[in-house]
Amino acid sequence: MNLISGRLLWPLTWLDAPTYPKLGHDIECDCLIVGGGEAGASCAYELTKLGVDTVLVDKQRIGAGSTSANTGLVHFANDKSLTSCIHTFGERAGLQFYKLCRQAVNDLEKTSGELDTFPDFMRRESLYFASCEEDLHKLKQEYETLSRYGFPVAYLEAANIRARFPFEKPGAILSNGDAEINPYKNAHALIQTARHHGLRVYEETQVQRHEAGKDYNIFITTDGRRIQAKKTVFTTGYETQEIKPNPNAVMSSTYAIATKPVEALAYWPTRCIIWETARPYLFMRTTADNRVIIGGLDETTTDPDERDRKLPAKQKELLQEAIKLFPALSGSDAEYAWAGLFGGTHDGLPLIGRQAGFPHCYFALVYGGNGTLYSTIAARIIRGLITEGSHPDAPLFRFDRPKRDPGFSVG
Repeated sequence: MNLISGRLLWPLTWLDAPTYPKLGHDIECDCLIVGGGEAGASCAYELTKLGVDTVLVDKQRIGAGSTSANTGLVHFANDKSLTSCIHTFGERAGLQFYKLCRQAVNDLEKTSGELDTFPDFMRRESLYFASCEEDLHKLKQEYETLSRYGFPVAYLEAANIRARFPFEKPGAILSNGDAEINPYKNAHALIQTARHHGLRVYEETQVQRHEAGKDYNIFITTDGRRIQAKKTVFTTGYETQEIKPNPNAVMSSTYAIATKPVEALAYWPTRCIIWETARPYLFMRTTADNRVIIGGLDETTTDPDERDRKLPAKQKELLQEAIKLFPALSGSDAEYAWAGLFGGTHDGLPLIGRQAGFPHCYFALVYGGNGTLYSTIAARIIRGLITEGSHPDAPLFRFDRPKRDPGFSVG
């Protein structure tokens, strides 16, 4: 599956990132993790901390898949609003989802400070603005919902926005407690640190098939090596749809650019994350070396050739949209531009847990615009399912959850 294309920023921010050998012999382990992106790295980190004998394999290099195209926005708000989550899943479950996302930001910050290499985690505010007057009603409704349940938000009228920013919008929600991160560094640093707890890592090791046993699975690589595992976690991202398609998954294409370092960002108060109510939406963030990342303008196509043909035009459009908000960027160039396959779900939640037909296996499919946070949530849930047999939040993300049921709740 062709996941990404273009010139990527993140792999160039850690040129001497750790490398790992190819599996050259048969092995056994308590837990096998298939996939070395943020989801796999997070699961490996959590499991090895508890002493679980864990092996991680990736058919490429660590972080070389969708993680290297992730724009690294970390915010508790989601593409699916809290208001919509409550409507779809009921008050208890909808609210719990948002609380989990908020807690995951805090967990990610704590973990970032424990790693051998710091993944450029930085706390940021988020500005979520109404793209047009027609969106104001739903925006205000979402602010009232967030505020009622104690989330750290403020509402900005048009005059407030005009006073703080070099652009005008009819209204916005300003959130505290969000962040930005380098997702490539995060995946590598999690695995690098997990090795101190006994994690074994093999790159360029592709699992071709597996055989289910009574108490374990046997995985066969393309080179004929055998991995015997009591438990297995698939963190294979969008490529999982080739293993077992899920009707809740929906795929599209997304685009992003990164400018050259910008000398001064005084026109950008608190360097907050910026996104909007329009769908598809535009989003912006800064980086540790003062670049500006602009992304969005998603397309429904999943054809890689069509996606790639649109990249040059999307590159120009993204920069033009950013300049509309911040005219001071008019002299900036897009030094990096990339496109990638993007996966979400019809109901707005990631897919975490067991799937029928895969004994002794768990899946962490962190589909959606909050992949880094979902990886953190998935790792906690998978850890509980493997080491304790259950986790209180697992029912919310199960694969066989109702498609749409306002009465659905956890427990």
